[in-house]
Amino acid sequence: MGIQCSRLMPCCVDSQVKASVIETPDAEIEDSSEVSNWPTFREFTLEQLKNATSGFAVENIVSEHGEKAPNVVYKGKLENQMRIAVKRFNRNAWPDARQFLEEARSVGQLRNQRLANLLGCFCEGDERLLVAEYMPNETLAKHLFHWETQPMKWAMRLRVVLHLAQALEYCTSKGRALYHDLNAYRVLFDEDGNPRLSSFGLMKNSRDGKSYSTNLAFTPPEYLRTGRVTPESVIYSFGTLLLDLLSGKHIPPSHALDVIRGRNLQMLTDSCLEGQFSDDDGTELVRLASRCLQYEPRERPNPKSLVAALAPLQKETEVLSHVLMGIQHSTTFASLSPLGEACSRKDLTAIHEVLENIGYKDDEGVANELSFQMWTDQMQDTLNCKKKGDVAFRQKDFRLAIECYTQFIDAGTMVSPTVFARRSMSYLISDMPREALSDAMQAQVISPVWHIASYLQSVALTGLGMENEAQAALKDGTTLESKRSATTKQK
Repeated sequence: MGIQCSRLMPCCVDSQVKASVIETPDAEIEDSSEVSNWPTFREFTLEQLKNATSGFAVENIVSEHGEKAPNVVYKGKLENQMRIAVKRFNRNAWPDARQFLEEARSVGQLRNQRLANLLGCFCEGDERLLVAEYMPNETLAKHLFHWETQPMKWAMRLRVVLHLAQALEYCTSKGRALYHDLNAYRVLFDEDGNPRLSSFGLMKNSRDGKSYSTNLAFTPPEYLRTGRVTPESVIYSFGTLLLDLLSGKHIPPSHALDVIRGRNLQMLTDSCLEGQFSDDDGTELVRLASRCLQYEPRERPNPKSLVAALAPLQKETEVLSHVLMGIQHSTTFASLSPLGEACSRKDLTAIHEVLENIGYKDDEGVANELSFQMWTDQMQDTLNCKKKGDVAFRQKDFRLAIECYTQFIDAGTMVSPTVFARRSMSYLISDMPREALSDAMQAQVISPVWHIASYLQSVALTGLGMENEAQAALKDGTTLESKRSATTKQK
């Protein structure tokens, strides 16, 4: 975080706004599950995706292996507030640009509530980027193997496998029966806590030809023989996921099948699930897993029969997923800091006081790489504009503050998140929420983890009547502020 010596790229404008989809906990997926009013697949510019991810900032990486992953996934936000996940492939992954575009466009035609849908791509030079819906509540692997507050309940595990089977059934019906490396990292949870299948796995794998990155003990036997993925291979991987959900561990199928043959169900069952299901339910899930894991591909069930088998097993269908998962919903907050409270109330006087009190301390820590030539009269004039703006901001002359800060920003020799935040605040008090939102987003481009940028976005979005987006931004600000506080305490 700090003053940077490069001019900001202009923000992108995306006119398509995602329509809200109400997710029901019913066991049967409705015909309306194929979403027709979602944004259509499109090609983004590199500039748009750089702005959305704050220049592919390390702080925005969400893939499990971080920067060291061969293909890195970033979270981001478009100017229309749509949250996205951007997968950036390594430079050797897709040498054939036409193949990449064809694959992306084909997968991008799919639209379903059970998928984290593919929204677009970028393909130019040696850059290959995919853009999908962002799922804010982690992966199945996290909730199943590395849970912190509570283990996943039996009813939720059943819901996961049903939704996953429904996703595969939908994709199969649309001619996309192949899914590469189906595992617990490919199942994501949306803002309502509902499980979705990542659309990234529907893309054919690229130059390396590897369709399975997991241990060979979990790989379909026919893949080991032929090196090819078939629809039946996907069902085998679905069987390994059934074992994961039943046991709470990543058990090799060969070992699990030995246990099943020995009829020792208790050895396979997660001890955290004690008392949550009947022997009949457990036996049915084990039976289904063993069918999926048959050595001969033709003996495995298809997605349609999986849905038919799993639908009757569903429990607590009236309970919303985020409740079953114990996930804090975007419209609820455990507690708000004084600044968070002020933003939720749109108390502009209190927010102005906070910004005035913190001054420019959040701009510290980044060296100014200014050449000797920059230290001229023009540079001094630029700094004087900032000082005049600060005086006007302190004296609540917001029209003059906007004018002075604009001169500083337009000079382009330095970039300060605090100046953008202060001009955003001045716009808010001047009843100019659209301009305030643009500045708050620019502050976030410079400093991706700065909580104040998210808080100001929340207030501006409220002024624009975008209540759901305002709540999401407020939640972002709360999360970033609590992380910052925890880091400060550790030092």
